Amino acid sequence: MTTPQPSTRGRVRLATEADHDAIHALNYRTFVEEIPQHAPNATRRQVDRFHDENVYAVYEVNGRIVGMISGRTQRPFSLDQKLGRVDDYLPVGRTPVEMRLLAVEPEFRASRVFAQLVGFMSQYFLANGFDLGIMSGTTRQLRLYRHLGFHAFGPLIGTEAAAYQPMYITAEEVLAWPDALKEGGEELRAATPSVGANFLPGPVGISDAVQRAMQRGATSHRADAFHARYRDVQRRLCELADAREVTMLLGSGTLANDVVAAQISLLDAPGVIVSNGEFGERLIDHATRMRIPHSVMRAPWGEALDHAAIAQTMRSTQAHWLWAVHCETSTGVRNDLDALASVARAHDAKLAVDVISSLGTVPLSLRDVWMASAVSGKALSSFPGIAIVYHDGTACSANQRIPRYLDLGFAVAQQGVPFTQSSNLLDALGTSLTQMDWPARFRRLALDGAWLRRAMESRGWRVLADSNHASPAVHTLIPPAGVSARALGERLREAGWLISFESGYLCERNWLQVCLMGHYTPEALRAFPAVLDRCVGTAAVARPPQAAPPGEFSVARAATA
Repeated sequence: MTTPQPSTRGRVRLATEADHDAIHALNYRTFVEEIPQHAPNATRRQVDRFHDENVYAVYEVNGRIVGMISGRTQRPFSLDQKLGRVDDYLPVGRTPVEMRLLAVEPEFRASRVFAQLVGFMSQYFLANGFDLGIMSGTTRQLRLYRHLGFHAFGPLIGTEAAAYQPMYITAEEVLAWPDALKEGGEELRAATPSVGANFLPGPVGISDAVQRAMQRGATSHRADAFHARYRDVQRRLCELADAREVTMLLGSGTLANDVVAAQISLLDAPGVIVSNGEFGERLIDHATRMRIPHSVMRAPWGEALDHAAIAQTMRSTQAHWLWAVHCETSTGVRNDLDALASVARAHDAKLAVDVISSLGTVPLSLRDVWMASAVSGKALSSFPGIAIVYHDGTACSANQRIPRYLDLGFAVAQQGVPFTQSSNLLDALGTSLTQMDWPARFRRLALDGAWLRRAMESRGWRVLADSNHASPAVHTLIPPAGVSARALGERLREAGWLISFESGYLCERNWLQVCLMGHYTPEALRAFPAVLDRCVGTAAVARPPQAAPPGEFSVARAATA
């Protein structure tokens, strides 16, 4: 009778501490006895120099470890030490992980063990935000590496007896592998943290401390404690924006702009409104509803303003004020505040600015600004609900001309609290302002924004705003041809990733928006481009974009035309 042979089918899994001895033994047999990289030793165990930093995956058959691979994210990589700065060889905008110590027992090398180990480790780090794998592949297996999608780079390393070719593989190539190579199943899903993030322009991701502040018991807006907290938040807001005065009201950014419009109306003089996006158009709508005489200077959406043309319009219309958006949220364009201030000064005009999407994302000085609107949500990383109006201390009151709630002069005379306000919202905003290291946040946003742009452009995505005048925190993306932004946004939301795609102006243009406004983790940001690629590959891209309803303010403009 023939004795049945034991099954060679096993499973890939993450290694545990109990596997370490078997890993060291396999490492010795492969890289000391078979491939002479290290000197022999009496223990017949080879402990890797990066052992404490490695993540290991093993292939197990009937309780025996027959294959292994390691992954490591700390720099410098082993290849950095052999080739110099390895990033110079790699596609830009990627977050690499180095895979090493790929070893399979000889009797299992004709099976899929090799590919499944590489696939498991690649998918594990892909899900953790790393979208490029690098490794030194033995020249004995170059054909297999090429078949899997690896790209060779740099010169051979090692020795004549043990030569290796540096290689990389992208997340896209791993995602394109057949299912037979993507083993690991529940083990991989269980080992991979659930990653998702809020990349909306609002409501934004909120820290635990701000959440707790919001949940405190309410305090009367007439209490001394409320007024002390209000003054503290005023001080912090003025320091953040280098501003003279600020008043907070219960409401949204739209209310803040209505308050500014009410003050402009009291000037009884013509002015100029500039627009290069949806929120510039909304300023025009505010002025139109207030029956304020104004001229409009427009630039194409996504492009910088023409300051010479603005100056010419100011001269020809004898404008006494200029109103603009600093960061145009719809497109990601950051307009030049210094240039706008210079134009206003040259014409002895007052400058009003919407800083709703720039306050908290970039260093800001409002010293040369007459009025500015902002809000407690967005980049202040708190809850929406507090309308913020910066001013130079010259706000006027006019009880016969403007609605009571829009009368900034009246609010200032009442120490900023003329009507009911929410102590919960105020505490949340104050906590966010207090806990934030703003210089560090600005540096981080500049780096993260530049990284995200490189990552998206390296994948073939177009970022609408040119890098020379782009906000680091607002990235408006144009999907590849044939891809529905709405379908893609819905698929991302199902996976726990929140981006903006449902606003009327985005639907009309089939755009997506990724915003770094609120609380997010570096791991989530690094994971996002690969997740977006995966959703593009699995979303119903052939589904035609649904007809979008008219944007909120296109309806308003039509109604008031």
